[in-house]
Amino acid sequence: MVTGRLEHANISVTDPDRSAALFKDLLGWRERWRGQSQLGGRTIHVGEAHDYIALYTGEHVKGDYRKGQPLNHVAFTVDDLDAAEMVVTAHGLEPFGHDDYEPGRRFYFLDWDGIEFEVVSYE
Repeated sequence: MVTGRLEHANISVTDPDRSAALFKDLLGWRERWRGQSQLGGRTIHVGEAHDYIALYTGEHVKGDYRKGQPLNHVAFTVDDLDAAEMVVTAHGLEPFGHDDYEPGRRFYFLDWDGIEFEVVSYE
């Protein structure tokens, strides 16, 4: 049987530096790489040794995304949901959709480009 895991997601954002700062503060991630994209524009990779998010921007990236086009949301797990919510708020974003059902407590937020993220704690 083959097993696997998500290695990275590449997301277009209008300000990769701003998004990278959020994920570093929210998830304790580090910047792995930054540089010019092969297709023009630039990218910042933030994450851990074996998984990360690539935050891409270019002249054509305008933001103002709508839920479900094509992505519904990206979810992260944290060990302290209340502290995570304070980080999101400190970055000027508004948490919503607080809920508590199996397998854990959660909330959602939209970033500056309209991308929805879910933050879950199993603790």
